[in-house]
Amino acid sequence: MSIPASGSFTRSAGLISAIGKQLKTINLKPLKKITVQFDPFYNNIKDTRQFLFYLSTPKILGTNLYCALKTNIVCDRSEPTITFDLVSGDKIVIKSANLSTLELLQQYNKHITPLVPKEEEAKEKVAQLTGKGKKGAKR
Repeated sequence: MSIPASGSFTRSAGLISAIGKQLKTINLKPLKKITVQFDPFYNNIKDTRQFLFYLSTPKILGTNLYCALKTNIVCDRSEPTITFDLVSGDKIVIKSANLSTLELLQQYNKHITPLVPKEEEAKEKVAQLTGKGKKGAKR
């Protein structure tokens, strides 16, 4: 009598591939400004600094050229925070003291990535502004 198999038959690809998967979906279009504030002498600062590094790569910054990325380094033993200023005027603050880099990326993708405007809607708006659309096309 054998025990039936349960769970996954393959191993996960690991933490690095999970971070890479999250980085592929990051888009800065709904943001106006990102402010990362941390104390370099705080206990759990490594993950916040890695998140800042991943956000500052040219591929991710290229998704919104008008998004400002600001770093505030303070020396007051305060916990690290990441503030996202949205184009709509709202602010989202993440206290990242006890979050890993992967969890920070997941929270970004959970709360901010759904705010990205759909490409079809953006193309329609551009077509309306330029006066070229399906009705005005030449045959």
